[in-house]
Amino acid sequence: MATPTTENFLAEIAGILRENNGARLHDYLILEPPLPPLYNVIVSELRQAYPQGTEEKLEAKCKALLPEYDEERDEGGSWTPFILFLVQYFTFLRDVSVEHLVETHDLLKGLLNQCILALSDAAMGVVVLPTVISLSRTLARLAIGLDKRPELVAHLTRRESTMGGEEMGERITLVESSANVIREAFKKCLSERSGPSSGITQENKPEGRRIGIYPTANLCLKLFFHCRKIRNAEQIFGNIYQQSPPLTLYPASQRVTYLYYLGRYLFSNNHFYRALLALQSAYDQCHARCPKQRRLILIYLITSNIILGRFPATSLLQRPEAEGLADKFLPLCQAIAKGDLASFRTLLSLDSESADWFLSKRILLQLRNRCEVVVWRSLARRTFMLAGFHGDASNKKAPTFELADLLTLATFLEKRALLLPNHEPNNNTKNTPTPTRTHTNSIFLMPTPPTPPTQDLTTYTDPDLLLPLTPTTLLLPTTLEISSILSSLIDQGLLHGYISHKLLRFAIQGAKTKGALQAGFPNVWAVISRRADGEVPGWVREDDREGGGGGYGGRKAMVGMVVKLKGARAVGAGAEGL
Repeated sequence: MATPTTENFLAEIAGILRENNGARLHDYLILEPPLPPLYNVIVSELRQAYPQGTEEKLEAKCKALLPEYDEERDEGGSWTPFILFLVQYFTFLRDVSVEHLVETHDLLKGLLNQCILALSDAAMGVVVLPTVISLSRTLARLAIGLDKRPELVAHLTRRESTMGGEEMGERITLVESSANVIREAFKKCLSERSGPSSGITQENKPEGRRIGIYPTANLCLKLFFHCRKIRNAEQIFGNIYQQSPPLTLYPASQRVTYLYYLGRYLFSNNHFYRALLALQSAYDQCHARCPKQRRLILIYLITSNIILGRFPATSLLQRPEAEGLADKFLPLCQAIAKGDLASFRTLLSLDSESADWFLSKRILLQLRNRCEVVVWRSLARRTFMLAGFHGDASNKKAPTFELADLLTLATFLEKRALLLPNHEPNNNTKNTPTPTRTHTNSIFLMPTPPTPPTQDLTTYTDPDLLLPLTPTTLLLPTTLEISSILSSLIDQGLLHGYISHKLLRFAIQGAKTKGALQAGFPNVWAVISRRADGEVPGWVREDDREGGGGGYGGRKAMVGMVVKLKGARAVGAGAEGL
């Protein structure tokens, strides 16, 4: 059967290859519905002339109209992986059904795999790069859409659990499998060796397949973060840090997206200062017409700053992208600044009004664990302001406060946080705290475990799980614990002074030159930023093109980076005068 429309289409593709016009090739290879009328004709011809099972005949047709690529020729042509890709493209158009999204995902993943093989060609691979990026975006969007509809992929989970048995390792989700395919495209782009060694043209632009480094990396990162496999992103950041051209050479949209995910990755690994640098740059470069993206960045930027001792300004929280964030963060900032342990723990408890929101953004545990240090520093400062001795220059006595005073405040706040009977707002006379409002640390504050009640075997619960629900006696802070906390704050540089264990007092040093408050309680942000540097592993900047070391300049090592020892000499080799 004659297929004039398909033959004309292949002739046009051959001309595009001779022109090395990747953008035009991408425009021709349309996948997503609704298809133009011409493509509906091609689909009809394929179903009639090349039904399922006649792929070899279709491949022969493509080879006849697209001659094999000759590496010795200067003009363009076709190459075997690309012919196979076109065959798979035609079969995709012929067999795809939008009503069966899982099968569509499998077909699309196979099509992208074959396109990546065509991308591997040293001479012609760059022509299909726009198509690879487009297919990757479509696959990522479809994978995320399917993940949001678990009823469509439930049969895959059941099948894997039945086939895998007990020896099956961690299950690879549909989203993760899609990210792994796109990661192969990222590797092909990153391993480009044509052109200058720097990977940069004379016009100061990325060369060849290196253009696709950040578009493919961003799609992988988006999928990894969506399926919460953040650890898999480590390899991408490490490879980029070693081999990629500077990020500034790429469009703003790619820079902002990459820095956002880099900041999220560093944040999840407790590198808050580095995360702040990446997120701040992403926020500064994100266009004001993108409020949704700016809001995503701002949430983690504000959180990083709070952990590091900097609170958001009122003007920042009044911006359009910050709508509603003041209700989440301002009460927390006020509790930290006042040293209010009770309010701090209430705001970040699992039954608070904002707990679900903090959990959905995956910032609750970081705020609870890291900000408590700053709360204790503020509580010590408030103790000094309320009951401390502010010094006597004539008698050369240093400003001090008693540990007992700090213990009194801490005990009061602990009782209020744990909602003991004499601290409940309604003066309830119950003998035990409300179970739903019990503080997390209550499971560690029992001197002797109570005897678990007898349980019916039909509703048996492990006794170890019953204990946290029925605490009886709570151990409140002691002088030794207060001393330990102050010692930790001194070691971190958040307090400047020393503890007199004989007198049970904390003495401030340097009050003569700076004043007691400024000398004894340094600014948290100033202390942390003074110790940190501006190096952000995973972020290739323009300065990294200069300096010594391999790759793109002298960069610090990052987890997952490969150190090449080829040509390295033994220790002491060539040394003289030893």
